[in-house]
Amino acid sequence: ALLVVALLWYGIIWFFSDEPDQFNVVNRALENAGAMDASDLVRGYVTTNTLLEVSETLLNKRGGYISNDILPPFIFMDNMPSWEFGVLVQIRDLAKAFRNDFARSQSQSTENPSLSEAEPKFNFDNDSWILPSSEGEYQKGIEYLIKYQKALSTNDPNAQFFARADNLAAWLSIVQKRLGSISQGLSASVGQVRINTDLAGDAEATSSAGAPGLVEDKTSWMEIDNRFYEARGHAWALIHFLRAVEADFSDV
Repeated sequence: ALLVVALLWYGIIWFFSDEPDQFNVVNRALENAGAMDASDLVRGYVTTNTLLEVSETLLNKRGGYISNDILPPFIFMDNMPSWEFGVLVQIRDLAKAFRNDFARSQSQSTENPSLSEAEPKFNFDNDSWILPSSEGEYQKGIEYLIKYQKALSTNDPNAQFFARADNLAAWLSIVQKRLGSISQGLSASVGQVRINTDLAGDAEATSSAGAPGLVEDKTSWMEIDNRFYEARGHAWALIHFLRAVEADFSDV
């Protein structure tokens, strides 16, 4: 009987640990907008729709959102919650880019009200089970994004998307830092001793805690798989976001 239960739990864990398939961001945007050609879409629609699709996939994939589950067998799963966190971080970064850059003409311009409501919702704790739940807050963020998307598609002057090089560069700078951190975490799985480059070779630069000449990085063996699946989550979300901005920033 115990063997049957163990096999059943293993099967459930395996079933709900399957990562979602990738999707075509332009085709999904066309389908959602009811358009026939990408030229019929308003600028920014593909990126907005992709952010929505990735966010909805996070909540509605097979097994739903499990990072905050407290019941077995989900509480014993750590690979999928790590994957979910990687996706969530990318959602947070892009939502912030929408609020601060993509939807604003300049630094002194007014924020879009829907985006200013959406962005904090995605920054809610990722493991809150109830009152409020993580899924509930993220769903509210999705609903605010839908409001922005609808206003954008109807050419509402209060809902803009500015495909400018500086806006794109601001988001890519965040992506670069995320990828650097992920790369270091994965490299540390085998342990490494490296020269400290934190001060970038600046002889006059200082740090609050000092800067040793050599730094040893080593990820605990119990955390290696978590780092790996978190990196997969980052990559899954990011490949969709990059394809989306490629469509919306094609002329930049």
